[in-house]
Amino acid sequence: MDIKNFVERWRNHGDENSDTATFWLEFLKTVCGVEEPGEVIKFQKRTEFGNTGFIDCYIPLTKVLIEQKGLKIDLNKKYPQSDGSLLTPFEQAVRYYGKLFYDEIPRWIIVCNFKEFHIHDMKKADPPEIILLENLEDEIEKFSFMVNINAKAPKEIREEKISQKAGKLVEKLKDSLISRYKNPENDENVNKKNERDLTVFCVRTVFLLYAEDSGLFERHQFHDYLVKYKNAPRTALIGLFDVLAREEKDRSPYISDDLKNFPYVDGGLFGKKDKNCVVTQDIEIPQLDGEPIELIINEMSEGFNWSDIKPPIFGAIFERVLGGERDAGGMHYTTLDNIHKVIDPLFLDDLNAELDNIFAVSNKREKTQSLIEFQNKLASLRFLDPACGSGNFLTESFISLRKMENKILNELHNLNPLIDFEIKVSIFQFYGIEANDFAVAVARTALWISEHQMLKEAEDFTKKAPLPLKEYDNIKEGSAMDKLEGLGWKLPGWKIPHENMLYIMGNPPFIGYSQQNEGQTADVRNLIGSGKVDYVACWFAVASEYLQDKNTKAAFVATNSITQGEQVSAIFRNLHKRFGIEIDFAYKSFAWDSELKDMKAHVHCVIIGFSTNPPKLRKLYNTPDDFELVENINFYLKPEPNFFVDSRKEPICPDAPKMRRGSQPTDDGNLILTLEERDELIKANPIVEKFIRPFMMGEDFIQRKPRYCLWLVDVTLDEIKKYPKVWERVKRVKKFRLASKKKATQRKAETPALFDEIVEMKVNYIAVPVVSSKNRNYIPIDWLDASIIPGNKLFAIPDATLYHFGILTSRVHMAWIRAAAGRLKSDYSYSNTVVYNNFVWPSPNKKQRVKIESTAQKILDVRAKYSENTFAGLYDSIIMPPDLLKAHRQNDSAVCEAYGFDRNISEEEIVEKLFEMLSMK
Repeated sequence: MDIKNFVERWRNHGDENSDTATFWLEFLKTVCGVEEPGEVIKFQKRTEFGNTGFIDCYIPLTKVLIEQKGLKIDLNKKYPQSDGSLLTPFEQAVRYYGKLFYDEIPRWIIVCNFKEFHIHDMKKADPPEIILLENLEDEIEKFSFMVNINAKAPKEIREEKISQKAGKLVEKLKDSLISRYKNPENDENVNKKNERDLTVFCVRTVFLLYAEDSGLFERHQFHDYLVKYKNAPRTALIGLFDVLAREEKDRSPYISDDLKNFPYVDGGLFGKKDKNCVVTQDIEIPQLDGEPIELIINEMSEGFNWSDIKPPIFGAIFERVLGGERDAGGMHYTTLDNIHKVIDPLFLDDLNAELDNIFAVSNKREKTQSLIEFQNKLASLRFLDPACGSGNFLTESFISLRKMENKILNELHNLNPLIDFEIKVSIFQFYGIEANDFAVAVARTALWISEHQMLKEAEDFTKKAPLPLKEYDNIKEGSAMDKLEGLGWKLPGWKIPHENMLYIMGNPPFIGYSQQNEGQTADVRNLIGSGKVDYVACWFAVASEYLQDKNTKAAFVATNSITQGEQVSAIFRNLHKRFGIEIDFAYKSFAWDSELKDMKAHVHCVIIGFSTNPPKLRKLYNTPDDFELVENINFYLKPEPNFFVDSRKEPICPDAPKMRRGSQPTDDGNLILTLEERDELIKANPIVEKFIRPFMMGEDFIQRKPRYCLWLVDVTLDEIKKYPKVWERVKRVKKFRLASKKKATQRKAETPALFDEIVEMKVNYIAVPVVSSKNRNYIPIDWLDASIIPGNKLFAIPDATLYHFGILTSRVHMAWIRAAAGRLKSDYSYSNTVVYNNFVWPSPNKKQRVKIESTAQKILDVRAKYSENTFAGLYDSIIMPPDLLKAHRQNDSAVCEAYGFDRNISEEEIVEKLFEMLSMK
């Protein structure tokens, strides 16, 4: 049965008693793709406490409770219950909360009458998402939460689709206008002023579309005005922008009645003020006749409802318009889910818990007083995003606080219906710094829209005019790093009050140390000191200065590399020592997602909340619902004491063999040969074979893929010139190195026949790949023949024995790698100076050493049976051959015994003990 047939089968049909099971079994199979739906859903589930009722349908995996009603039941209407109360079907379902075990409490409640689905997200106080049976074919995706615990909420899916469509409309408008903003002196490009004018024009246009859809203006007011003046749209908009920027007393007495009916907007959105004079002609408006005006009238106004946009996503829409400029600055748009990963543990969770306690108070006078005091507390808080982009963190934080305040106001109104209570939470509590002037305008506009939406939600119990917009100057244009003045972010004429609680938050630029320009490198040097660290470290440094005020806490999204490898010590040792910062909460590394599908930022991130007065118990998150309470979180994001692993030139254990990085070609591929290229050179001149050696990079090693290199050590240029194909490759190396921006590489052009860095083994050696997949329980390591030249993506240990092999391929070493190594995205990035040289070896007795050698040899023997397989295949954690896995586990036990560890020791305990051993060295 397909979805169309399902809809037709159940159209105007459905009995609560006889059809519920059939309906939902067919629904799960047809809509959700469940092959055996009877194994997923339970019908007539008895409540565990009291035995007083049965739940119509329950899905244990995703904690979905379904309250099924008959076709004629109005899901919004209250119906009499057996105890005499009047309840809606949803309120009936909520009654089951107290009759279920804690781990069965529903995450979702669906109320259905065979023709409507009302989906309630029990984590949020939002109205239900309502889906009609007749629209089911277009809404399938919204039901994925029923069978997938990681699925997005239906409301989020709807908002994402709305945002995608809005983004495409704005981009289409921008594209249709670009040619009209072209610089006459350069037909290929739009000059900077025209580019700014274009983006500001787009912001203003979208605000006007939002205003007429949301009730700020009269319905269709902007649309009808454009239609009336369609033949002269540029002139019409110049006049409209001027009117919107002026109070009625300042408007010309000669303006048309059409313009007189538009309200005063102010706020600086449609013009700038010079002293008391309004200056509105601050942008050049292009000719709009033809495609642009048709697009605005027909597709953007008539064909789309802009009031459905969430303000944080409003910013994402305009980041599309900004194009690559923001990406160059390292900014990536943050989803609402990821925003809440920051702001919930930073302040919202505590505030919500405090409010819940107040709502539980039974005394009316005490409750009223507590609510008023808590509202005043909300109004006293301050929030700063020092890399605010289009204001996504600020707008979502404002909305969250105002929703809380609206809840307070509603309760105060219920308790004291004759008293008018005012709104106190304001956008003036929110501060931001942003380098892009257009993003500043977007952020301010998003906050204005947020304020209006929250006022609409509160209109039943408080009255406040949404217009005019208040002049809002708390978001400053400028670089958070360039404009530092002494302590903290202090821009001219702007100071954040410190007497109340300040929360610093955001998503600073994602710029690795190799991508930084000279100015950014200087910022890192000034704020962090020496060390190759990501640019985001600068925000941690300046925030740490702010944290000297105990009324301040901070949380940032950051590249996961700052919690791995040598960056941890380089960044946090100094900040911890100078400022006393501690981690309050953290999210372990997770893949970054953007709200809009074509705005994905393919990076891996962590979230770190920090202060100088941490809580007694700290939260270490895997996901918002999966966290552990621990006494300490160190800067490697481990639930262990603070400790820093420094880069070392020599192994900390003097008996450990030295590890070297392999040869660095820096040749643009000209000294490296595939099997086919090797054969071609030898075929052209067989004598060339004496210059060719086997060569391996990390991927070659893991894939067991043969490669070769031209190894011209001790070969003169005169001899090389005898072989034209070889000589041609050497000349290309020289040209490539001379073109480099690095002077050291340019100097290497003097010896183009040689590798940039030469590492040649005289004996067989253990090879360790620099990069290895996170999906392996063990990093593959192996012996290589001395004839093989290791590349710079392999580490080599020439003096190793079977004993060393056994230790390095054990779970003890792997636990250390996961704790101390850097990451390439989410894969392990091994380091000899940080990982290997800080690894503490055991002190086994003779019997333990012999046992490790025996188990290590067993691993090699089992591998030999699979000589045709790649290491990538053998060491995949899902399909690792059972005999190979058994051999590794026997080796793990032998190594644990040598360390004095219990064979069942956890990885966390291994790391903790290794840190203790390292601290004693």
